[in-house]
Amino acid sequence: MKNLIEQLRTFAKERDWGQFHSPKNLAMALSVEVAELVEHFQWLTQAQSDITDPKNLEEIKQEIGDILIYLTMLSDKLGIDPIRAAKDKIKINNKKYPIETVKGRAKKYNV
Repeated sequence: MKNLIEQLRTFAKERDWGQFHSPKNLAMALSVEVAELVEHFQWLTQAQSDITDPKNLEEIKQEIGDILIYLTMLSDKLGIDPIRAAKDKIKINNKKYPIETVKGRAKKYNV
């Protein structure tokens, strides 16, 4: 993760793009990239979304790369360790969604 952050910092610095990387702009760019990922699955059935041709899979891979880049840049800008944040969120979710209450159910569960 640290190496990726350094690569992204260097890339932006060499292009003088840091001036555009406010948390607002990074969050907006992230949401655009997520929408571009969703577009690959729009109107597909559940089964169709499990099967993708190599060209589409490559495009999906590129969108996931963009998403990770913007998420990493936003996390770096805000001083948040995204790995730690994910681990902390898993702990919260384990308490919020006990196995015996939610197992096998997709319906939203409220404590």
